[in-house]
Amino acid sequence: MQDTKRRFKIFSGSNASTWTILLIFVIMCVTLSIVKPAFTDFTNLMNTARAFSAYAIAGLGVSMVIMIGGIDISICAIYGLAGVVAALAIKGGVPTIWAMLLGFLAGGACGVFNGLLVVYCKLPPYIATLGTQQIFRGICYITTRGYPISGLGEDFLWIGQGYLFNVPIAIYAMVIIIVLFAIFRNKTTTGRRIFAMGGNEEATRISGINTNRLKILCFVLSGVTAGFAGIMNASKLGVSQPTAGSGFEMDAIASVVIGGASLSGGEGTVIGTVIGAAIIGVLRNALVLLSVDSYFQTLIIGTVIIVAVSIDQIRKSRQ
Repeated sequence: MQDTKRRFKIFSGSNASTWTILLIFVIMCVTLSIVKPAFTDFTNLMNTARAFSAYAIAGLGVSMVIMIGGIDISICAIYGLAGVVAALAIKGGVPTIWAMLLGFLAGGACGVFNGLLVVYCKLPPYIATLGTQQIFRGICYITTRGYPISGLGEDFLWIGQGYLFNVPIAIYAMVIIIVLFAIFRNKTTTGRRIFAMGGNEEATRISGINTNRLKILCFVLSGVTAGFAGIMNASKLGVSQPTAGSGFEMDAIASVVIGGASLSGGEGTVIGTVIGAAIIGVLRNALVLLSVDSYFQTLIIGTVIIVAVSIDQIRKSRQ
C-alpha cells in the first residue's frame, strides 16, 4: 500500500509514464506548429483547449472507476441526459444555476444506479454500464420526443461560450476540476483508499475499509463529471440534444488510458489523464488543420485508442 501511495503524489508524482506521454505531447505540438503554423494561433489554441476540456473533465471522473479496475461506458448517455435535464429545467422557469445543479444531480443519480448494479447485483461493470447506457439514452428520447431543446437563455450560454480575459470559461472550469481532483485523489483519506483499493481490493477490505461504498462513490464521481461535461456542451452549442455524447465515452476513456492509467486498476495520475485528453484534442485539431477526410479521422482516432490499450496490456503482461 505504501508503494502505491509513493506512485501517486500530487498531480504527477513520480510515474515515469506521465513524463513519457508529456514528451509525446510536446513533440506533437512542436511538429504540428512547424507543419501548420496556424496551430499556434492563440484563437486556435483556445478553441482546442476548450474542445478537449470536456474529455479531461469526464476523463477524471471515469478514471476513478478505472482506478478500481472497472469501466463506465454509460458516460456518453449521462453526458446527454444531464444536458437534457438542465435544459428542460430552464425551459420550465428554473433559474440557470439551479437547473445546472439538477443536471449534476441527474449525473450523480446515474452513477449511484451504476454503482448499485455493480456492488449489490454483482454485475460486471462493462455489462452493467452497457445496459444503463441504453436506459439513460432512452430517458433522453422519452423526455424530449427526440427533438433538440433550444432557447436556453444568455446566462446558460455564457458557461460554454463566454470568455474571461480572452480565455474560454470552459478552460477555467477544467482547471478548477483538475485541482479539486488532484487534492481529492492525493491529499484526502478517501482518495488514497480508492487508489489503494485499485492496487489490492482484498487487502483494503481486510483492513476494515468499506470497499462497496468506495466503489459506488467512484461511479458517482464518474456520473457527475460526465454530467458536467454534457451541460458544458449544451451551453457551448446553445441547444441540448438527446443524441449528444454519442461516442464520447471512447474519447474520455482513451484519455485516461493514454494518460498512463491501467485498465486493470491501481495506476494513474490526474495530470496524466489531462495530458491524455490534450493529446486527443490536439490530434483531432491536427487532422482538421491537415484537411484529413472526416472518415479517416474516425479511423485514426480508433487506431490510437487500440494502440494505447495494447501498450497498456503488453506493459501489464511484462510486469
